[in-house]
Amino acid sequence: MEKKEEPTGGPHFVGTKEELIEAKRSFRTLEGRDILVIYHQEGFFALDFHCYHAGGPLQNGDIEEFDGKMCIVCPKHKYKISLAEGEGIYKASNQPVVWYSKGVKQRVHTVTETNGEVYVKLSTQPHFIESDFYQGEKGKLERAKIEAEEAAKAKAKEAKS
Repeated sequence: MEKKEEPTGGPHFVGTKEELIEAKRSFRTLEGRDILVIYHQEGFFALDFHCYHAGGPLQNGDIEEFDGKMCIVCPKHKYKISLAEGEGIYKASNQPVVWYSKGVKQRVHTVTETNGEVYVKLSTQPHFIESDFYQGEKGKLERAKIEAEEAAKAKAKEAKS
Protein backbone atom coordinates (compact mmCIF):
# COMPACT_ATOMS: atom_id res chain seq x y z
CA MET A 1 0.00 0.00 0.00
CA GLU A 2 1.40 3.36 -1.01
CA LYS A 3 1.79 5.93 1.76
CA LYS A 4 -0.34 9.01 1.16
CA GLU A 5 1.75 12.17 0.95
CA GLU A 6 0.79 14.63 3.69
CA PRO A 7 0.12 18.13 2.38
CA THR A 8 2.36 20.90 3.65
CA GLY A 9 1.34 24.28 4.95
CA GLY A 10 -1.96 23.11 6.41
CA PRO A 11 -4.37 23.59 7.86
CA HIS A 12 -4.35 19.89 8.76
CA PHE A 13 -7.45 18.00 9.85
CA VAL A 14 -6.74 16.60 13.35
CA GLY A 15 -10.15 15.19 14.28
CA THR A 16 -13.77 15.96 14.86
CA LYS A 17 -14.67 18.42 17.59
CA GLU A 18 -16.60 15.68 19.40
CA GLU A 19 -13.71 13.16 19.48
CA LEU A 20 -11.14 15.79 20.52
CA ILE A 21 -13.39 17.06 23.31
CA GLU A 22 -13.81 13.49 24.56
CA ALA A 23 -10.06 12.78 24.37
CA LYS A 24 -9.10 16.14 26.00
CA ARG A 25 -5.51 15.66 24.71
CA SER A 26 -4.42 14.14 21.45
CA PHE A 27 -1.01 13.45 19.91
CA ARG A 28 -0.58 14.14 16.20
CA THR A 29 2.39 14.26 13.84
CA LEU A 30 1.98 16.93 11.19
CA GLU A 31 4.64 17.43 8.53
CA GLY A 32 7.05 15.45 10.74
CA ARG A 33 6.36 17.66 13.79
CA ASP A 34 4.97 16.14 17.01
CA ILE A 35 1.99 18.19 18.20
CA LEU A 36 -0.23 18.06 21.28
CA VAL A 37 -3.82 19.14 20.70
CA ILE A 38 -5.58 20.10 23.94
CA TYR A 39 -9.22 20.81 24.66
CA HIS A 40 -9.59 22.86 27.86
CA GLN A 41 -12.32 25.18 29.14
CA GLU A 42 -14.24 25.13 25.88
CA GLY A 43 -11.19 25.97 23.76
CA PHE A 44 -8.64 24.16 21.61
CA PHE A 45 -4.89 24.69 21.82
CA ALA A 46 -2.01 23.12 19.89
CA LEU A 47 1.66 23.19 20.85
CA ASP A 48 4.81 21.19 20.33
CA PHE A 49 4.47 17.85 22.12
CA HIS A 50 7.92 17.87 23.76
CA CYS A 51 8.77 20.40 26.48
CA TYR A 52 11.33 23.02 25.49
CA HIS A 53 13.41 22.40 28.63
CA ALA A 54 14.40 18.73 28.37
CA GLY A 55 12.14 17.18 25.75
CA GLY A 56 9.72 15.55 28.16
CA PRO A 57 6.27 14.72 26.77
CA LEU A 58 3.66 17.27 27.83
CA GLN A 59 0.63 15.04 27.27
CA ASN A 60 0.14 14.13 30.94
CA GLY A 61 0.94 17.58 32.34
CA ASP A 62 -1.56 19.28 34.63
CA ILE A 63 -3.27 22.39 33.35
CA GLU A 64 -3.36 25.21 35.88
CA GLU A 65 -3.79 28.96 35.93
CA PHE A 66 -0.79 31.12 36.85
CA ASP A 67 -1.05 34.90 36.89
CA GLY A 68 -4.22 34.74 34.77
CA LYS A 69 -2.66 32.48 32.13
CA MET A 70 -3.74 28.89 31.48
CA CYS A 71 -0.57 26.78 31.50
CA ILE A 72 0.43 23.18 31.05
CA VAL A 73 2.89 22.00 33.69
CA CYS A 74 5.54 19.66 32.32
CA PRO A 75 5.30 16.46 34.37
CA LYS A 76 9.05 15.91 34.15
CA HIS A 77 10.49 19.09 35.72
CA LYS A 78 7.36 21.19 36.47
CA TYR A 79 8.10 23.89 33.90
CA LYS A 80 5.01 26.01 33.24
CA ILE A 81 4.08 26.88 29.66
CA SER A 82 1.16 29.11 28.66
CA LEU A 83 -1.23 27.36 26.31
CA ALA A 84 -2.05 30.45 24.27
CA GLU A 85 1.43 31.88 23.68
CA GLY A 86 3.97 29.16 24.56
CA GLU A 87 5.45 31.49 27.13
CA GLY A 88 7.62 30.06 29.92
CA ILE A 89 6.27 31.23 33.28
CA TYR A 90 8.18 31.18 36.57
CA LYS A 91 7.60 32.37 40.11
CA ALA A 92 9.93 34.79 41.84
CA SER A 93 11.33 33.47 45.09
CA ASN A 94 10.48 36.65 46.96
CA GLN A 95 7.25 37.55 48.74
CA PRO A 96 4.55 38.32 47.72
CA VAL A 97 4.27 35.80 44.88
CA VAL A 98 5.13 37.41 41.57
CA TRP A 99 5.08 35.54 38.25
CA TYR A 100 7.46 36.41 35.42
CA SER A 101 7.76 35.47 31.78
CA LYS A 102 10.83 33.85 30.24
CA GLY A 103 9.43 34.76 26.82
CA VAL A 104 8.13 32.35 24.21
CA LYS A 105 9.79 28.97 24.69
CA GLN A 106 7.25 26.52 23.26
CA ARG A 107 6.00 26.74 19.68
CA VAL A 108 2.21 27.05 19.51
CA HIS A 109 0.07 26.41 16.46
CA THR A 110 -3.24 27.84 15.23
CA VAL A 111 -6.37 25.77 15.82
CA THR A 112 -9.62 26.36 13.93
CA GLU A 113 -12.93 24.55 13.99
CA THR A 114 -15.28 24.45 11.01
CA ASN A 115 -18.53 22.50 10.90
CA GLY A 116 -17.43 20.18 13.70
CA GLU A 117 -14.00 19.48 12.17
CA VAL A 118 -10.82 20.70 13.89
CA TYR A 119 -7.75 21.83 11.97
CA VAL A 120 -4.23 22.82 13.00
CA LYS A 121 -2.04 25.17 10.99
CA LEU A 122 1.60 24.85 11.97
CA SER A 123 3.34 27.97 13.17
CA THR A 124 5.27 29.83 10.51
CA GLN A 125 7.28 31.96 12.95
CA PRO A 126 10.64 32.19 11.18
CA HIS A 127 12.82 32.48 14.28
CA PHE A 128 14.07 29.59 16.42
CA ILE A 129 11.93 28.75 19.45
CA GLU A 130 13.47 26.47 22.07
CA SER A 131 10.96 23.63 21.59
CA ASP A 132 12.16 23.41 17.96
CA PHE A 133 15.29 21.59 19.17
CA TYR A 134 13.32 18.50 20.21
CA GLN A 135 11.64 18.31 16.79
CA GLY A 136 14.95 17.96 14.93
CA GLU A 137 17.28 14.98 14.58
CA LYS A 138 19.64 16.04 17.39
CA GLY A 139 16.69 16.52 19.72
CA LYS A 140 15.22 13.14 18.80
CA LEU A 141 18.57 11.49 19.57
CA GLU A 142 18.77 13.38 22.89
CA ARG A 143 15.25 12.24 23.82
CA ALA A 144 16.10 8.63 22.96
CA LYS A 145 19.27 8.81 25.08
CA ILE A 146 17.36 10.20 28.08
CA GLU A 147 14.60 7.59 27.72
CA ALA A 148 17.20 4.78 27.60
CA GLU A 149 18.93 6.13 30.74
CA GLU A 150 15.60 6.36 32.58
CA ALA A 151 14.64 2.84 31.53
CA ALA A 152 18.02 1.52 32.75
CA LYS A 153 17.55 3.28 36.11
CA ALA A 154 14.05 1.85 36.48
CA LYS A 155 15.30 -1.64 35.64
CA ALA A 156 18.16 -1.36 38.16
CA LYS A 157 15.73 -0.13 40.82
CA GLU A 158 13.38 -3.03 40.06
CA ALA A 159 16.27 -5.51 40.32
CA LYS A 160 17.12 -4.18 43.81
CA SER A 161 13.53 -4.77 44.98
